Amino acid sequence: LPAPELTAVAGRRLPRTPREEVLCALFAEVLGVERVGLDDNFFELGGHSLLAMRLIGRLRAALEVEVSIRALFEAPSVAGLSHRLGQEGLWAAGAGRAALVAGERPAEIPLSYAQRRLWFLDRLEGPSGTYVIPLAVRLQGELDRPALAGALADVVRRHESLRTIFPERLGVARQQILSGSAAVLRLEVMSVAEAGLSAALSAAAGRGFDLARELPLRAHLFALSADEHVLLVVLHHIAGDGWSLGPLSRDLSRYYGARRAGVAAAVAALPVQYADYTLWQRAVLGDESDEGSAIARQLSYWRDRLKGVPEQLDLASDRARPAVSSYRGGSVELSIGAALHGGLSGLARGSGASLFMVVQAGLSALLTRLGAGCDIALGSPIAGRTDSALDELVGFFVNTLVLRTDTSGRPSFRELVGRVRAGNLAAYSHAELPFERLVEVINPARSLSRHPLFQVMLAYQNEAWPDEAWSAPEFAGLSASVAAVSTASAKFDLSVSVSERRGFDGRPAGLVGVLEYSSDLFDRGSVAALGERLIRLLEGAVAAPDRSIGALPILSGSERETIVSLWNATARAVSPATLPALFAAQALRTPDAVALVFEDRRLSYAELEAHSNQLAHRLRALGVGPETVVGLCVERSPEMVIGLMGILKAGGAYLPLDPGYPAERLTFMLSDAGAAVLVTQSALAARLIDRLGGVAAQPSHIVRLDADWAELARQPAQPPALVLDPGH
Repeated sequence: LPAPELTAVAGRRLPRTPREEVLCALFAEVLGVERVGLDDNFFELGGHSLLAMRLIGRLRAALEVEVSIRALFEAPSVAGLSHRLGQEGLWAAGAGRAALVAGERPAEIPLSYAQRRLWFLDRLEGPSGTYVIPLAVRLQGELDRPALAGALADVVRRHESLRTIFPERLGVARQQILSGSAAVLRLEVMSVAEAGLSAALSAAAGRGFDLARELPLRAHLFALSADEHVLLVVLHHIAGDGWSLGPLSRDLSRYYGARRAGVAAAVAALPVQYADYTLWQRAVLGDESDEGSAIARQLSYWRDRLKGVPEQLDLASDRARPAVSSYRGGSVELSIGAALHGGLSGLARGSGASLFMVVQAGLSALLTRLGAGCDIALGSPIAGRTDSALDELVGFFVNTLVLRTDTSGRPSFRELVGRVRAGNLAAYSHAELPFERLVEVINPARSLSRHPLFQVMLAYQNEAWPDEAWSAPEFAGLSASVAAVSTASAKFDLSVSVSERRGFDGRPAGLVGVLEYSSDLFDRGSVAALGERLIRLLEGAVAAPDRSIGALPILSGSERETIVSLWNATARAVSPATLPALFAAQALRTPDAVALVFEDRRLSYAELEAHSNQLAHRLRALGVGPETVVGLCVERSPEMVIGLMGILKAGGAYLPLDPGYPAERLTFMLSDAGAAVLVTQSALAARLIDRLGGVAAQPSHIVRLDADWAELARQPAQPPALVLDPGH
């Protein structure tokens, strides 16, 4: 045969070696695209951190190389990654870890790290619908109920995790895998009207599980009519995660079709089961007492990374946090248009970051702007399926990372994205430490009112992860569509989930998401406003990425109008009279009424008017008039009020000097204000006199309201003759 002519397709360089062919194929498989060229950027084609972890698992299985996520971010193309791995000598190193295979099992199989925490929460809080995944699909057409029931039984037999119960002995739980014949899943059938369907779905999904005795999977069939049904499958999180929905959906569809046709299902045997993964995970992580083990190294990293992390992220909530969380919640949709999606993607490319990192920077900046502080810890789920043998398995593999971001120092948004990128890459390199073990080691202050280590979750997915397969299940002879199930629950104070959409040409088509919130803390309107503010901040960041995050817009036009104009609409009609004139008029109306009480002393309006007028005449003689500042340092007493009124009647402005302040501060205030006259008392004047000598602009005159009163009493009792204006 003639040598093949290798030409670029649509400007794309094609692979030149078998190794590059494998890399291109793996890139395309993970990204869900038809083909990938040598120079195509993994992240520009829709890749993100979760898919990056999946690609690393594929590379490990196919090429037996251990690729760090940092290497993928720094060399995100096939050509770049191939060159990078060649430089590091990994192609022939056989650096991949031991593959996950089925092996011999002990008599008692422990719980996985992830299962341990869910089991503990179940024991602590009791059975509830908080940690369940409800899956509902509307079926139209002639349903074969026996075939459906048989298909559900087939799925349970195929996946050991769905026929595992969790009994305990002496407070320690174990995985007990029931045989296929002993694991009986009953399809509960119930007739219901369309009007009552939503309530029926919610009630069935809200029922808890007895994990020690009951299968972690339930199936309900709601019959609306002879040819319309809704199938509800409720999966406890201890047996499955979001990624599990795909295999579960596909297997159920295949088994139903085979049952309906009366043939054996064409389903390949699973290479491993969840119990095999549990044992393999412990072997791969190693022993914490071994400093060279993976788990010891990762524990060391996370101890240092989370040192001093705030116990609680203080969000601007509508209500105070209760002592015990009710887990009641609600949700608000979030929609980001294609134009902003494209701008965010461009900002990510320019920063060498992923789109997720840009969204994380935006959320962190917003929380800081809303008063949550500058140390923002967010939780983020990762698939946890680090071996290709787990792809078609139903089980609880998802892990959670604590992504900590420092927003202090008024960084620009671009700078903040850089901080997020650096922190996330380090976290992803230590992503196998189970979150449950991390909580045990960090041992934060525990509370039944909040989630440990973080209270805000940020989840990101593209069209292929994790539950797209469930969104369009296929059942032979039936039309199937997803039905909504309202659970109204919230595991966190706030959870932001964002999905990326791209067109057929790969261009950004928008981001859609959901903001789930705790009803204990938030009203729906407040969370909706938060989502709108996040979009505004991201729009501002795309328009001016080098602008400080503190200057990015977050207010709507109506909010800005309220704050700037409405709340400041303080204009009122002001009387042309001055305070001295108003007081004089009151003294004329009620001269004998008590104006002032201090201990056993009482002054009438007439007396107070006369005393303050006498002081005013003395001050006028000392040069006090409009626009003149007079220092007033007097103990709380009638003399203090006489001093206030006397200065005002002389046309001056009083500078209040608290006698409790240090003498250095009082003398500084006098000098800074340029007060030429000081009204005080003898004892206080003695304290200040030494300090006043060193003041550059010291008062020229000191009036002592006690020692000088005999002289003051000789002044006229009528107001000084001068014209005062409210504008003085």
